[in-house]
Amino acid sequence: MNRRDLLTGFLAGGTFTAANGYLWQKAADSFSPDTSNDPLVNAEPASDRETVFPLTEDASLDLGPLADGKIEDLLPESKHTPGAPAQMAKAEHYLDKVRNFESVFVDDIHLNELETRTMHSVLLRLKGVERSVGHGNYNLISFDRALKFAKRFKQVGSFTREELDFLEKIFFTEASAYGFLGDKVITELTAEINPADTVKIPYSGHYVYRGEAENYYNKLKSDVGSIILTSGIRSNVKQMHLFLAKCVQSNGNLSKASRSLAPPGHSYHGVGDFDVGKIGWGTANFTDEFSKSDEFKRMQDLGYVQIRYTADNRFGVRYEPWHIKVV
Repeated sequence: MNRRDLLTGFLAGGTFTAANGYLWQKAADSFSPDTSNDPLVNAEPASDRETVFPLTEDASLDLGPLADGKIEDLLPESKHTPGAPAQMAKAEHYLDKVRNFESVFVDDIHLNELETRTMHSVLLRLKGVERSVGHGNYNLISFDRALKFAKRFKQVGSFTREELDFLEKIFFTEASAYGFLGDKVITELTAEINPADTVKIPYSGHYVYRGEAENYYNKLKSDVGSIILTSGIRSNVKQMHLFLAKCVQSNGNLSKASRSLAPPGHSYHGVGDFDVGKIGWGTANFTDEFSKSDEFKRMQDLGYVQIRYTADNRFGVRYEPWHIKVV
């Protein structure tokens, strides 16, 4: 089977039922950029000439334990273990993807032509919803409410059956099929975030959950000083939009997109994690440069700060020194 068509037929069940929930008041938020221009998508654009990494003969074998998210199982007890060279080649190839996240690998998985066209139409629809609710509120909106907004506003228009099927497919397909090995922390596409459980952080345009996340951020802000919340809670709608925008930038390469952004349902931003950056740094806060900042060094010296996606992590994600692990 052609790898580019591997995801065809993976469509899982699930329905989009319109809820009777309220419609949010339209609100502009100058502190939060629209999703397609979010630095999470655009901080490190691909070079004009992408590097394609080939597989070695051994590493081209199927991923085996990697499909279950267990890269450690690929590592032999010693280099003299039978099959050790092949295992080491697979593991090293996998880690190469994390280190060279913006490169293209020959075993990457791509959307097919029809899926790519549908993705573009879905993104146009999501952009319309975002303009209707405001960039800040868009971080919290559920799919049921997004569908109601799309239907209500003629300039957006109702999602087609083809578009809804595509959204379900992206959400319910096992992300390990294209290389992302992190946990799925939100299992329902139509999961809702209760606004009463959130608090908006001044001068950021973003929200965190009340309680543990809010207290953690306030303590970090007090202990470090010149940092700001750069991304907080993200609903499935927001994460889907970010992920698909990255897919467009990656020419439909799902594997490449997932090395920079967790697929929808897999982002810990939906359950408590948040990103921080140095005040005034803009998009540089979403690059490795942040790890060289005095603010990051002070965070490390505090002793209680943990980074969700460390360098050479085992989840298939780029190094994210800005992503604070809360839950």
